[in-house]
Formats: sequence, structure tokens, C-alpha cells
Amino acid sequence: MAAIEMKHIVKKYGDGFPAVNDVSIDVADGEFLILVGPSGCGKSTLLRMIVGLEDITEGDMVIGGKRVNDLAPRDRNLAMVFQNYALYPHLTVYENIAFPLRLAGASDAEVDQKVREASKTLELDEHLERKPGNLSGGQRQRVAMGRAIVREAEAFLFDEPLSNLDAKLRGQMRTEIARLQKRLGITTVYVTHDQTEAMTLGDRVAVLKRGVLQQLATPRELYENPANLFVAGFIGSPPMNFLPARVDGDSVELPFGRVRLPAEKAARAQGKDLLIAGIRPEHFEDASVVDADKVTDSTFTATVDVVEWLGNEAYAYVPFEAPPEVQRQLQQLERDLDGESLRTQLVVSLDGASRIREGDEATIWVDARKMHLFDPATGENLTVDASRAGTVPGGDAMAKAERVGEQQDNVESSSDQATT
Repeated sequence: MAAIEMKHIVKKYGDGFPAVNDVSIDVADGEFLILVGPSGCGKSTLLRMIVGLEDITEGDMVIGGKRVNDLAPRDRNLAMVFQNYALYPHLTVYENIAFPLRLAGASDAEVDQKVREASKTLELDEHLERKPGNLSGGQRQRVAMGRAIVREAEAFLFDEPLSNLDAKLRGQMRTEIARLQKRLGITTVYVTHDQTEAMTLGDRVAVLKRGVLQQLATPRELYENPANLFVAGFIGSPPMNFLPARVDGDSVELPFGRVRLPAEKAARAQGKDLLIAGIRPEHFEDASVVDADKVTDSTFTATVDVVEWLGNEAYAYVPFEAPPEVQRQLQQLERDLDGESLRTQLVVSLDGASRIREGDEATIWVDARKMHLFDPATGENLTVDASRAGTVPGGDAMAKAERVGEQQDNVESSSDQATT
């Protein structure tokens, strides 16, 4: 096992576009780190630079205290599990798992011992003589993991290993991977675009946007203290609500009315005219089912457009109008999040006991302690202590990613003109 240090890592291709832009992350020995972000954010490129499948343009990659920039993949002693499993179809499960051992010249006795230990751990004993074509997706994934385990590598690297599985099997495999990593205690870097995987698996999560690190923190910190609009919109399902807001003294004016703010949050937002308030759906509730002592100064009335009842909970939808500045920021955020809908409607999570129906004029309670206030110009979260959240400063990271995006657009535009 070994720690992995990424020091100001940059990856530029021939057109000069930085697919990874000045990323610094320290992965502790035995830590489970997640690299997450939408398509094209640079997470797989960063993983491939760790293992040596991509050259590093700038910066230092240090594994186990040794700089490995110039080492070939085979000399880094890392085990990688690919998205497509990369199994040999003509070999049995036994021989697929044994392959790296035979390549290293291990004796037959050592090969047999390690293969059977791995197959027992992964519950593959009864499938050892079968070939990959006769296995389910989950079984093939476990074979790929078994091949990584027997290598006794210094770290595991996973590149979206569950993306080809159905939803139910993904849930099962998430649990198996988490249990296996804890039992082996091996340093693991795991790439995914699925924020559910990121939140459930990782000790810490690195959120990337256009090759720029936006925030590095525990799953709880990402959820409770997002550094900027991008992280807030990416983490959480349903996504966080974003509303136009104006702070006046100790209260905030939302499209539906005024809500009292905690003094600390109000103080951090002073001097700003228009803001974006971020509130997660689960931080609202039907006022009629909330304790009476919580209701004062924290409610507003709104007309409910649609209600989706799910049994244990319901979602109410309330449309609202947003000024052009807010709409532009939300439209940009939708593009950054691969089209995740952030329409100008409030999504409210209700207790299953709520009797709110479509068309009702409902009284909604909001937990103002959980409200975030963002600068619409930079996207920075004004109500978060960046040092406590373990962040890259929100506004700086978003602005840097936007500049990278503009650079990419210019490169693509030049390429199109040349082609024309």
C-alpha cells in the first residue's frame, strides 16, 4: 500500500487545451478517494496519469514517496479495473484472475493459493472453470476485481467500473466494493460520474469541472457546505433549488416571501444586491406537520403546481420567476451539469403524511439554517467557511473552469473555421 500525491498536475493535448488543469490532491495510505464530475471534466484522464497510461504535461506524480512521472505502467505496481472489465474471453475465470501472476513468473502453487483466496473473497469459487461470456455483468466485474487483488498492488484504480450494470446490480456491487476496500485497507482511487456512488463509497470526494478541482472534502461536507454553485448543483438528488434572493437585515426575500436568516449567514451576505439562494428539497416541509416552535419566521405561502406522491414522501413543485442574471447563471450551470434540469421551479420534499394537493395554496416551512447564498457573478458560496469545508476557494475554481471552457470553445471555433 502507498500514498499517492498529485502535485500541480496538468495535461495538455496537441491543441493546447488543458484536460486537467493544475490539480493537487494527496491520497492518504489506505484512503478511498473518489474523482467525480460530468463527462469531459478530466477525471478519467487524471486516473490514467496516475497509472501511467497518459503522459503528464506538468507537475509531479508521487506514489509511495517516489516520483513516477517517467515510469512505465508495469513499473508502478498499480492495479486498474476498467469500465469494460478487459477480460480475456478465451480464458477461464481461474486463468483470467491468474494472468498477472503468471506474467510475473509466480509458481503454480502460489498462483493457485492466491487465485483461490481471491475467488473465495469475491464468491467466485463455483465459476472458476467458466469463461467470461457465460457470466453476468456483476460476475465479470468481480473477476476483474479478483485479477486486481491477486497482484498485491500498492493501490487500486477503478475507472467507472459499474456504469455497464443495471441499477439494482450497481447497488449490490457498490456495497461489495466498499466492503472489500475496507477489509483490504488498500489505497483506492475511483472514477465515476454518478454522484450516488461518490457519496456512498468515498472517504473523500474530489469534484472536477473542465479539468479544474472545485472541491475536495468528505461526502458530508460536500452535501452540507458546497464551495460553489457547481458543486451544490452536482451533489444531491433531487438537485438543490436555486432561487433569486435579496438579503435585508436579518431576513432574505425569496420569490414567495421573506424568511428569517441566522445572523451569521445574514452577515456574510451583506453588501450584495442580488443573490442566488440554494436550498435542498429536503429542507422544506409542509408547515402543518412541523413542530409549532419551528414554524415562526420560517414559512411562506405558495401555490402548488404538481404533487408527486411516493408513499413515504411526496414532491411538490412550485413555479417562480427569476431575473435574467439568475437565469443566465442557471442556464450555464445546466450546461456544466450535462443538461441536468434546473428549471425555475421550487421542488419541495414533503412528509408522506402531508395533505397538500395540486392547486393548493400551501404554507411551506423552510429550514433557513440550511440555506446557502451564492454570488450570481462568480458562483461562490458566501455562507460557507472554505477552510472548514476542505475546499478550493469556490469563486476562483469556477472562474478558472469558465476560462478553460472559453479556451476550449475558441480552439473548437478555430478548428471549425480551418475546416471550412
